[in-house]
Amino acid sequence: MADSHQYQTAHHVAFSVNAHLPDSYQTEIFDEALRMTSEILEKHGLQQRKVLIVGGAGYIGSVLTGHLLDSGYQVRCADLLVYGNGLTVVPYLSRPGYEFVHADLSDEAQFVSLLEGITDVVLLAGLVGDPVTKNFSEAAARINDAGHETMLKLLNGRGLNRVIFVSTCSNYGLIEGDQFADENFELKPLSLYAKSKVAVEKALLSQKDVDYTPVVLRFATAFGLSPRMRFDLTVSEFTRALALGEDLLVFDAHTWRPYCHVRDFSELIRCAIEAPKARVAFQVFNAGGDSNNNTKQMIVDQILEQLPDAKVRYQEHGADPRNYRVDFGKVFRVLHFQPRFTVADGVRELIAAIRQGLFHDIAQPTSYYGNWEPRV
Repeated sequence: MADSHQYQTAHHVAFSVNAHLPDSYQTEIFDEALRMTSEILEKHGLQQRKVLIVGGAGYIGSVLTGHLLDSGYQVRCADLLVYGNGLTVVPYLSRPGYEFVHADLSDEAQFVSLLEGITDVVLLAGLVGDPVTKNFSEAAARINDAGHETMLKLLNGRGLNRVIFVSTCSNYGLIEGDQFADENFELKPLSLYAKSKVAVEKALLSQKDVDYTPVVLRFATAFGLSPRMRFDLTVSEFTRALALGEDLLVFDAHTWRPYCHVRDFSELIRCAIEAPKARVAFQVFNAGGDSNNNTKQMIVDQILEQLPDAKVRYQEHGADPRNYRVDFGKVFRVLHFQPRFTVADGVRELIAAIRQGLFHDIAQPTSYYGNWEPRV
């Protein structure tokens, strides 16, 4: 959109000027450039984007934060930090246009205050994943169900542009045969996590006479490096084990799942914010790319191409019955979105990071790097 494009241009000019100035002047000059840009946008009846990322310190949110800041947005990050992941936000605290709020989203007054001055909202918060919602079902009900119910009833009348709810392709559950699930495919959620996502989708899209534009993005399974790294997701879990020389046991190697890099997710969210309203209003998009539908066997094979001496065993009848391939044609047609990163790219960057010793304590099965033990 015009406002975002103009703001991004001014942002990048200011950044380029900054690079040639002494450190003592850089922040002052950059802040002044942003102030002047804001005045120009206001003069022309345009609006500077300020995005509230609810759950902005998480695996995807922390990457999205950097991407939006780099694109010229202001960002307010709200997060309860249930995994002790506060250090995730530290690199952003000194950046112009960023603020962090430690937020409990069951507090209605606090959520209303978070919306002040906001143009767009991205809903990423919650206990994420099937195991953690099963093991902490009461907390999941409080956060994923009641928490989102609270947020949805407070969004209208705030003059917002977009409200983007991040859902999951796990909503499709188990698909037999060679079918690919598009956005109209029957939803068959198998877990508490997916059932909660389906409920929020329906609540958001069934609203009438709201003054914002709701959009639902059903995310594929995430992979890729992040400031709040997770090693409990398929690509990172398999890569971590084999890069450390562990024997890997893979259940149900034939099962399909779509995958998408966290940086691609971040770009898609930006696209959904900036797209014309008529293209995205009350729409659901599968978030990913057709070429990144993979079986577990295909994931392992891509890792073994880079770690040929790794040892892998296979076993049938695992605990996770999900099996689905997803059609991503709509997001390509409507938003012209195509992922840049393949699973092999993600494996390559992760192996390099592990070999450089960037992660401590990753040999432990339930370390800091996962959604295992939330402080709830």
